[in-house]
Amino acid sequence: MLRNFTVRVLCFVLVGMISGSALAADPVYREKNEYPVLDEMTAERDSLQAFRDSVRSEVDALYAEQAKARKDTARSLRVDWSQIETPTGPDQFDQLWHNPPVPQYYTGTCWVFCSTSYIESEAHRISDVDVKLSEMWIVYWEYVEKARSFLQEFGHTPVDQGGQDSGTLEILRQYGAVPQEAYAGVLDSRGRHDHNLLIKELKGYLKWVLESGTWDEDQNMAYVRSILDKHMGPVPAEFEWEGKTYTPRAFLTDVLKLDMNQFRSVVSRMDEPFNSEVLLDVHDNWRRKDNYLNLPLDDFYAVIKNAITDGYTVSVGGDNSEAGMDGKFDVAIVPEWDIPSDYINQGSREFRIANGTTGDDHGVHVVGYLELDGRDWFLIKDSNRSSRLGEHKGYYFWDGDYIKLKMLSFTIHEDRLKEYLN
Repeated sequence: MLRNFTVRVLCFVLVGMISGSALAADPVYREKNEYPVLDEMTAERDSLQAFRDSVRSEVDALYAEQAKARKDTARSLRVDWSQIETPTGPDQFDQLWHNPPVPQYYTGTCWVFCSTSYIESEAHRISDVDVKLSEMWIVYWEYVEKARSFLQEFGHTPVDQGGQDSGTLEILRQYGAVPQEAYAGVLDSRGRHDHNLLIKELKGYLKWVLESGTWDEDQNMAYVRSILDKHMGPVPAEFEWEGKTYTPRAFLTDVLKLDMNQFRSVVSRMDEPFNSEVLLDVHDNWRRKDNYLNLPLDDFYAVIKNAITDGYTVSVGGDNSEAGMDGKFDVAIVPEWDIPSDYINQGSREFRIANGTTGDDHGVHVVGYLELDGRDWFLIKDSNRSSRLGEHKGYYFWDGDYIKLKMLSFTIHEDRLKEYLN
């Protein structure tokens, strides 16, 4: 027993001496290990990848060149206007009073250019006041209200540039109106509107508020206003016009003498009862206004035509993405190879709305009428860039069928709707 114990102790001491000797070695730096075979394989792999990348770059460049060539040589399907008799100029039309066309430039605010032009014509008709109103005054406050709704609805309100005539009515009712000379709403010295950076910054800020949880409506709205002021300039609380000082609300009521409650918007849809108030269910109707009067197509069209011939202009909105609309010739028709005139009715109109080929993408102001060879033609005042491709800048000549088939809604004074209103 004693001998075995002694042996174990000696072994323990020897092991301890050996281990202690190894652990006592000092650390040193040395070159990293090399793996020549693996390095060779890596180089071969990198070389192969570089070759593949170079081949891919050549293929990508070829396809990009081909895509550019297709785009540069692309042609759009259009009407052969040499075969169709159309109006030759605005002077042919029986025109109603309106200010000259102005461009919307790089904005998606056609809705305010057409509806503001309409309000100007109504001020002339009702109050005998000729004034150029500020579109950007309305746009400024519309952005404010969109941002406020976005915050209150936790992001469920779209904050985009588009809108509806009904939005112009709401802003005028809430904030009043100002002449163009009191608020241009553009900082570019040439007066060219560009809202791309504005809307990007505004949407970015609102998205950050939603995601970060820094919700404080008063503080948030103050910052929204600072963004708008930065891009459009601050709006006036009062201004001078013809030697007098006005607030925007006083200018609307005392000078323009317009009551926004006397204007109505109209649609023609088969998915809701006729002669009732309905929702215009489009993206730009962000307020979800559901008081659009729904009329059968024959009445819808008759109200527009009769209004124009009786001295009332009309603001209309609908689809302008059609082969029959050609800015180079200032004309819009529905060609026979699209759908024959005799087949344009409530059903064919609804079919295009239902399948998305008629959409809500533009607003214009109807300011004149002409009957040519038994057909209705309407003089259209337009702010869109395509209306400046042709000879008559800012004007289109629309055949009546285009309105019947492609226009979703219009806004008009309630006087023209008495027989349809309860």
